[in-house]
Amino acid sequence: MKNLALIAAIALVATVNPAAAARKAAPKLSMAQARAIALKIAPGRVKDAEYEYEGHGWRYSFDIAQGPRIHEIGVDAMTGAIVENSFERPGAKD
Repeated sequence: MKNLALIAAIALVATVNPAAAARKAAPKLSMAQARAIALKIAPGRVKDAEYEYEGHGWRYSFDIAQGPRIHEIGVDAMTGAIVENSFERPGAKD
């Protein structure tokens, strides 16, 4: 019975967590490339930019000031696809 528990523990440790593996992947786009993509969608002044793991993959997130509103654009770090295109509520905290 101890051997079975030991084998199960080793198998559990050896299992690769897909999310953890994705975290190790290097982006195919640079921050500058992603920023250019975001600014084409939402022209304005970038107030905040970050590289983050969200949902099912790595992305660049940009908060772009457009007058009194903030336009949030998410750009997939591997493909350059837009994965978020929304407006933040006034006074919202990330």
